[in-house]
Amino acid sequence: MNFEQYLNQRFWGNRLENILWCIGILIFGLLLKRAISLLLSNILFRLVKKESENLPLTDFLKLMRQPVEMFISLVVIYTAFSFLVFPPQWQLVSVRQFGLRMFLLKTYQLLIIIAVTWLVMNCFNFFMLVMARRAVRKGSGFNEQLIPFLKEVFKVFLVIFAFFFALGALFSLDIGSIIAGLGIGGLAVALAAKESLENLFASFTIFLDKPFVAGDTVQVGTIQGTVEKVGFRSTRIRTLDKSFLTIPNKMMIDQPLDNQTQRRFRRARFTIGLDYQTPTAIVQSICDDIRKAIAANDLTKSEPGQVRFTDFGESSLNVLVLFFVETVDFSEYNQVKEAINIKIIEIVKKHQASFAFPSRTIHVIQEPIAKSVSSTF
Repeated sequence: MNFEQYLNQRFWGNRLENILWCIGILIFGLLLKRAISLLLSNILFRLVKKESENLPLTDFLKLMRQPVEMFISLVVIYTAFSFLVFPPQWQLVSVRQFGLRMFLLKTYQLLIIIAVTWLVMNCFNFFMLVMARRAVRKGSGFNEQLIPFLKEVFKVFLVIFAFFFALGALFSLDIGSIIAGLGIGGLAVALAAKESLENLFASFTIFLDKPFVAGDTVQVGTIQGTVEKVGFRSTRIRTLDKSFLTIPNKMMIDQPLDNQTQRRFRRARFTIGLDYQTPTAIVQSICDDIRKAIAANDLTKSEPGQVRFTDFGESSLNVLVLFFVETVDFSEYNQVKEAINIKIIEIVKKHQASFAFPSRTIHVIQEPIAKSVSSTF
């Protein structure tokens, strides 16, 4: 038996040559899929490198390697098994009829759709990374907030498109009729998802009206914190005590919202109480010195402070202290307020005055004891 006759031997209805080709393609293809994936990814990265905002190649490979490897594996498997046929003794029905052949074909088509969808999604993710890097470079807070939102919108529409495409490709369904049929139940779906739709439209209002962007410090009702992310349904806020709150978008636009990042100042307002024994001249001097201390601070001198003797308290002479700190950072605001408070203590001590504390004076009146009158009978 020569070599050609040896290769023409048949096993399970297939020539040995075809079986060897199938095994060889599988082995070499699956072993080299990573190298081929890296090669294709490098070529693709060179095409977009000029617009990549200096993103490293590793970020691109991290996104592209797995979907490209999956696609290559599917191509290798299809190419390898195209050399083989099913054994006639299996008596399998045609691929157009329900059976093993149809099942394998539909499964393969589904995997191809998943691989392509995954590849397109990761390409868009890289594009969003480039846009995020560009937004950071330009200092555009709105774009930094818009990019994650667009990323989620694209993913949703891509998955919906892939789902309907798979239905049409795998089951030969009329997608137009399916979409038209969905319109019949659209009202019921809208009523069932009323709150979700309200939050979705509220997210569009936030992006169009731009009352805040990611990174802003806001106060909504009694909630105060820094906006970290705006999504389809909700906004994530990191509060001052580091709690992570999820607030429905509808609440963010229905309630009065104070964007504290957009204001230049933070206001400090409090009252100090001086002892009632403090002379009026000393009270006036203390008020003057506190005003001078406020004007001397770099972060409070741009707006004149108000220091006035305003009220007679139950146990103190009340002096109102009001000033503005030129910062939006809460920690820096507290540091300035602490420095002013310490200065106030030093001023009161310098004038040999004292702070009042709640006290009451009780006068006890002792009445004379009435003498008892005794009658002798």
